[in-house]
Amino acid sequence: MTAVNPGKPALLTGPVRTGSSGSGDQHAKMWDFFPQKTILDGMPEDSSLQQGNSAAISAVRKILRPLVKFMVANQITYPFLINMLKAVYVDVAEKDFPVSGKKQTDSRINLLTGVHRKDVKRLRAEDDIAETRPANISIGAQIIARWVGDKNLQTSQGTPKILPLQDEEEFSMNSFEGLVANIAKGDIRPRVVLDELMRLDMVELDPDHNVILKTKAFTPDKGQEEKLYFFGKNIQDHLNASVHNLAGEQPPFFDRSVYYDELSADSIAELNDMASQLGMEALIKINARALELQTADKGSADATHRMNFGIFNYNQAYETTPALAADDKDSQSEQDQDSQVT
Repeated sequence: MTAVNPGKPALLTGPVRTGSSGSGDQHAKMWDFFPQKTILDGMPEDSSLQQGNSAAISAVRKILRPLVKFMVANQITYPFLINMLKAVYVDVAEKDFPVSGKKQTDSRINLLTGVHRKDVKRLRAEDDIAETRPANISIGAQIIARWVGDKNLQTSQGTPKILPLQDEEEFSMNSFEGLVANIAKGDIRPRVVLDELMRLDMVELDPDHNVILKTKAFTPDKGQEEKLYFFGKNIQDHLNASVHNLAGEQPPFFDRSVYYDELSADSIAELNDMASQLGMEALIKINARALELQTADKGSADATHRMNFGIFNYNQAYETTPALAADDKDSQSEQDQDSQVT
């Protein structure tokens, strides 16, 4: 291929390896003109580009390791992932990297992504795959959020009330059936919701037919489909926030962490309990305020936004996996910096 000259359209004159769409060498005709200068003007000089790419590749490698571990455990193979990745590359290039006033072309998407133009054309012609989510997610999450966040459903100590299964008034909110009826508006029977929440081990029914909430967030211990849905949703939004901040977009999203090395197992256990307690307190407060604001904003023309506030905690005995010590131990030995707030 000829060298790239900023400001001029690229010309492909030599043989090109066609990749997954075929094998062997083929001679391509002149590419369509594409706004190459628009792309190159935003790139740093060669030395800083090399350094920046190196740092970005290192970050992506860290992200990919646990993701690949998850995929291998769930029989998501490399060939399947490659096909999925092609489609995501094309979709992101088309929707997130447009050129103002110009139609997005297969050639430009090929330039941005490296996906072969035949694949780009095929993928752009395919229908978008709609996101699937378990049918019980929406109603279940709303019930838990209301139960935890509505002051009328809390005790004087601020904990969720134990609700009788039934009450004389259908929409009284003094019973579990009333709570479900207020949220589902008759679309689903309360007993069906109760059975599903019991299956997920989120509520229990005592001998007196009172419903007891066993969790303060819709994070079921059982129900793999539900857990996978939130796995994808929460990791996606955390990455969205981080990518937004790395791009320098304003205002930045809050994204901070505290990490320490060289801790004993007892210290880890104490910090784990502390993180769980403080994290849940923060979630409950955010949930209560968000519920109040959502109620106040209902019907507003500007009520078109969503939010996701999440907390995570992780620990690992890094010395048990020496091959991964460089990735797992966040320390700088020369400066002896083994604790950070970022």
